[in-house]
Amino acid sequence: MSVLAAYITRPIKLLRGEILVLPGRTVVLLVCLFLLLFPVITQEPFVLRVLILASIFAIFAASWDLLSGFTGQINFGHALFFGVSAYTAAILNRDLGWAPWATIPLGALAAVLAGLVVGIPCLRLRGTYLAFATLAFPLILLGVVYANPRGITEGELGIYGIASLSGSRVVSYYIAIPSMIVLGFIMWKIANSKIGLIFHAIREDEVTVRASGINTTRYKLLAFCLSGLIAGIAGGLYAHFIKGTGPSTLELLLSFQVIIWAVFGGIATIYGPMAGVLILYPFTEFVLIRYLGRLSEEGPPISYLAELSAARLLIFACIVLLVLLFMPQGLTTWLRDKTEKVCPRCKLQNVAWRRKCRVCTAELR
Repeated sequence: MSVLAAYITRPIKLLRGEILVLPGRTVVLLVCLFLLLFPVITQEPFVLRVLILASIFAIFAASWDLLSGFTGQINFGHALFFGVSAYTAAILNRDLGWAPWATIPLGALAAVLAGLVVGIPCLRLRGTYLAFATLAFPLILLGVVYANPRGITEGELGIYGIASLSGSRVVSYYIAIPSMIVLGFIMWKIANSKIGLIFHAIREDEVTVRASGINTTRYKLLAFCLSGLIAGIAGGLYAHFIKGTGPSTLELLLSFQVIIWAVFGGIATIYGPMAGVLILYPFTEFVLIRYLGRLSEEGPPISYLAELSAARLLIFACIVLLVLLFMPQGLTTWLRDKTEKVCPRCKLQNVAWRRKCRVCTAELR
C-alpha cells in the first residue's frame, strides 16, 4: 500500500509544485486536457479535421523554432523537411505497400538526411546569406518534383490514394493530438537542457561559444537534424492523413506560414509557435470556410482554394503587423511577462502578484 500511495502522491506533488504554481503551465495543462477530451464534446468530421491539421502544423512550427528560434539559424526553406518526409512516406506506401507506422519514421529519417544536406553547406553562412541559402533547397527539390523523373513524383498532380492514417477520424485525432503533446514536451525539454543552453549561446554570440571550446559546428548540425526529424514526423502524418502529397508541401508559402505562426506565438519558446498554430489555423479555417460558406466535409472546393489562400494571407499579414506593433516578442511571451516574473536570486519563474520567491523567498521586483 505504501508503494501504491507513493505512486499516487508523487504525480500530485509534481502537479502542485511544478505546474499549478505558474499560470502559463496551468493553461498548457488545461489546453492539453481540453484537446484530449474534445471528441467527447463533438465528433463532427470537419472540426476534427481542422484540429488534426492544426496539431500537425503545430509540430512543424515548433520544429522550426527549435532550429531558428534557439540557434538563430534562420531557415526560410523549412518546408523542405516537411515535403521530403511527405513524399518519402507516400512513395514507400504506394510502391512497397508499407503501412503508415513504417513509412512515417522512414520519412522522418529522410528529413534528417535533408537536414544534413542543408546544414553542411550552410555552416559557414549567417544571417541573410544563410536565410537565402536555405530558401534555395526546397526550390531545387520542387523543380525535381515537377520534372517527375521516371514517374516517381507524378509532377504537379502529386501522389494521392495512399493509405490513410487510420480508418476513423476519431482514431486519427487520437494519433495526431498525443503526438503533438509528446513531441512538444520533448522539444521543450531539449530547449531547457544543456543542449538548449548551447543553442541559445550560439544564437547570441557564436564566436564566444567557439572560443570557450565548444564545437559549434556539431551543435548546429544537431539542430538541423533534430529540426528535420520533428518536421519529418509532421510531414509523414500529414501525407497519410490527407492520403497523399503534392508540390504544396514544398512551396515557399508553407515555409513563410510557419514563420508567421512562430512570430505570432513567440519565438524561442517551443510552446509559442504551437499556440500560434492552434489559434490562427482554426481561426482562418472556420472564418473563411465555415462561415463564408462553400464548405464540404473534406474541405473547400478546388475553385475556392485561390481565393481562400489570398484571404488567409491577408489575415495573416494584418495579424503579424498588430503583433509586431504591440507584442514584438509574440503573444505567449507577452502574456507570460504580464502574469509571471523571474526571481532575481534563483532565476525561477513566479506568479506576478507574489511578493517573495516561492523557493528562495527573495523579494520580487
